[in-house]
Amino acid sequence: MINFKKISNIVLSLVIMSSLSACGNNQSVNDNTTDSTKAESVENKDPSSNKQATNVAKTDTKDDMKGTKDNGGDVTTIEYWHVNAETQGGTTVEELVNKFNEEHDDIKVVARFNPDMYKGLMQNLQAEEATGNTPDIVQVGWAFLEYFSNNFDYVSPQDAIDQYDPEDKTFLKDNFLPNVLDLAKNNNGDQVGIPYSLSNPILYINRDLMEEAGLGDKTPKTWQEVREYAKVVSEKTGKYGFYEQEPADFWAQQAMIESNGGKMIELEDQKPKASFATKEGFEAMQLMADMLNEDKSAVNLGFDEGLQAFTNGEVAMYYTTIAKRAAVEKGAQFKVETTLSPTFGNKERKLPAGGSMLAITAKDPKQIAAAWEFEKYLYSVESMAEWTKGTGYVPPRKGVDEDPKGLKDFLAENELMKPAIEQMPYVVPWASFPGDAGLQAEQMLLDMRDKIFGGQQSAEDAMTQTQEEINQIME
Repeated sequence: MINFKKISNIVLSLVIMSSLSACGNNQSVNDNTTDSTKAESVENKDPSSNKQATNVAKTDTKDDMKGTKDNGGDVTTIEYWHVNAETQGGTTVEELVNKFNEEHDDIKVVARFNPDMYKGLMQNLQAEEATGNTPDIVQVGWAFLEYFSNNFDYVSPQDAIDQYDPEDKTFLKDNFLPNVLDLAKNNNGDQVGIPYSLSNPILYINRDLMEEAGLGDKTPKTWQEVREYAKVVSEKTGKYGFYEQEPADFWAQQAMIESNGGKMIELEDQKPKASFATKEGFEAMQLMADMLNEDKSAVNLGFDEGLQAFTNGEVAMYYTTIAKRAAVEKGAQFKVETTLSPTFGNKERKLPAGGSMLAITAKDPKQIAAAWEFEKYLYSVESMAEWTKGTGYVPPRKGVDEDPKGLKDFLAENELMKPAIEQMPYVVPWASFPGDAGLQAEQMLLDMRDKIFGGQQSAEDAMTQTQEEINQIME
């Protein structure tokens, strides 16, 4: 039976928050558009391959360098597509773009927000390419690395550097660890982009609500304890004990499945196969379903609604990305603590790397050069520091955490960031289904999650069925 009292309290809080908000999360940071279309690609593709990196033009005559998004004079306009809503770094995106535009007379960056996270961006990119238009630089979530590199043209970062920034040819090697760069390589070993946003899931705690429930300073270390404490909070306070993020991706659920010893994808005869329908996978997903439907100690809400429910004091424990840290700090009127991602008993954590890489999709040489200049600016120590402060993402660039111009002072004072940094050794790749199946497979996982969390199907039935369907479309 649904607890209408709890739901009504959350809905009332959301209505109040919405009435105070000047703009919704589905509005773009900068909704400027350009009417011009891109010049044709300068790429020469191998007809036997799928999409591959665009070859940067080697001859830059005056006519070649005149971009089709040229905003008059010598100003080149480029589009930057991102997924950062106001509650997850959108304000910082706007600040960084504005600062870059103020410092550059020859380049204008237009930032475009894409709802529904990385899946939504991929769908929009697919639709835009069908019309002959594409943005110039995009955020690509790790779950869509294979799909992106197989279906869209891109310029590898080293090619852009070699052609348009030859005095800094070792930029990647000098500023990024090899294992970090590897996150943005596809299954063929191609460097598709550069890691930009790195995160892992942590547990946020409303300490005031935990104390009200009589739990004092107790902090759950295992998922079994999360369930136990959530029931206590629900029984003692009438509020919800737990919320796990539910955006348009399966990231948090992968963390639970793989931390219990399951695997999202495994190789079978050297071919990737969905492999999550196992005893360990069933246990992880059924645990959440039981908290929602049996204990009624957890709440099933959308991504933004879940954040607001927590910051409004309606939920005691909130499992989500460290990238929500700034939004939680800004919105919460209670004592917030963070702790490591819970474990299943003594099993080792396996946490998918959240976030995204930046990839250059510009086709005209002038746009490619401008896109790289903007991208390099975003990877400066100062910009990386502002990105982390405004979101919570762990910086991918070496040395930002120890640089006085970077995050040295900030990290010394910000306790909420520590679990995410401590967990980095447990980070594993975000499952990325290969080929053309990426978008469809991700949607199948979301539909499966909805059936399990909604109580329509058991975890075993839904996961077994979905695994078979995903493997069929990958054949």
